Amino acid sequence: MKLVTAVALSALIAAPALAQEHAPPAEVLAVHDYVAAVSADRIEADIRTLAEFGTRHTLSETESDTRGIGAARRWIFDEFERISADCGGCLEVMYISDTISGARRIPEPTEVVSVIAIQRGRIDPDRYVVVSGDIDSRVTDPLDGTSDSPGANDNASGMAGAIEAARVLSQHEFDGSIIYAGLSGEEQGLFGGQIVAAHAIENGWRIKGVLNNDMIGNIAGINGVINNTTARVFSEGTRAVETPDEATDRRFRGGEVDSASRNLARFVDRTADQYIPNLDVMMVYRLDRFARGGHHRPFNAVGYPAVRIMETNEHYDRQHQDLRAEDGRPYGDTIDGVDFDHAARLTALNVAVLAQMAGAPPFPSEVSIEGAVQPSTTLSWNMAEGVGAENLSGYRIYWRLTDQPQWQWSRFVGRTDSYTLENVVIDNYFFGVSAVALDGSETPVVFPGAAGSFGN
Repeated sequence: MKLVTAVALSALIAAPALAQEHAPPAEVLAVHDYVAAVSADRIEADIRTLAEFGTRHTLSETESDTRGIGAARRWIFDEFERISADCGGCLEVMYISDTISGARRIPEPTEVVSVIAIQRGRIDPDRYVVVSGDIDSRVTDPLDGTSDSPGANDNASGMAGAIEAARVLSQHEFDGSIIYAGLSGEEQGLFGGQIVAAHAIENGWRIKGVLNNDMIGNIAGINGVINNTTARVFSEGTRAVETPDEATDRRFRGGEVDSASRNLARFVDRTADQYIPNLDVMMVYRLDRFARGGHHRPFNAVGYPAVRIMETNEHYDRQHQDLRAEDGRPYGDTIDGVDFDHAARLTALNVAVLAQMAGAPPFPSEVSIEGAVQPSTTLSWNMAEGVGAENLSGYRIYWRLTDQPQWQWSRFVGRTDSYTLENVVIDNYFFGVSAVALDGSETPVVFPGAAGSFGN
């Protein structure tokens, strides 16, 4: 009997399959061009414009052309229209709104209006990936809709990032659709996201991922740390819509850290390593910052994969503060607290993720796994057919040790609907599968079962 050492076994696990001669490129060369096209100067100009509206509070002025939330959302709408004109009308620009009243931070009837621009995919137009920023701002009192509230970093930076992503990616075509979103009412209770998520459900949008950008321009933390080379991505571990039966299945099969949102976060982290120079992404295993919230949450709440992308080092004197100075210490979210190069770097990260997800074939669905009390592990899934398979190079199997945050090994297995990893014992690893396009664009990894599903 031949003995296999631990080193040899590790090499065997990580080795490519013999049938990989038609494997797609290891990276999507066009993504490097998209990243390089992101402009810090344009982002700075957009942040300055948004800050100059004085306040963008949800309860602020709506009739003025120079001040308040109304002026801000009309400017964003017009900017998306200008971008659309530059690509031959490739964007569908619209408002999505509803009236909110009786809420703690919106006591009187108020129309909460978000701005949406849709870039339709050429093959799978009903499949979406979303990039969002928030339009609104606030000061100390959440009901103060009149005081100056520039909201330069929170969240003109995220909104400017979504606009810049539209400028760059609208010049290219992708299989799936991209939504560029300016969401309102975030500071008052995440109402814009709730309204848009409800609209998406009502209209049957197949959203595969939401990248919510909330504060992407600050590099100097309240803790004294100054760092422009890191970012954070927050994601839910288990799905908000999980049923009791699904929870029981997850308990025995695993998946506590493999929701679609968590694997979207892993995809963001991997993309930064591959395409964004001098940027390391910290995956935070938490829905959001401790006891706080962001506009990805309303999408999680109805079952859509969604994450929050943001700076690593927050400065709380620059968030939700009246403009003032106390004992020589300045307070308020003003333009001097934004590092435009860092905002551009995080915007480029979004662009790279969006391009790959929109450029990928249909996501693997109905992923299942077998291998209990066997020496090998078999994964199966629904393979893309018809028009959806035109850009399909094949599928890639991933696996990792159960205590590892990122996928460690992978194997391209071609155009098939199942694959067996010989002598890889199911008990010792977590597994998943992705779909890969001809140019190398790839979906995030889909973990087997309901726990990791990205939907159909």
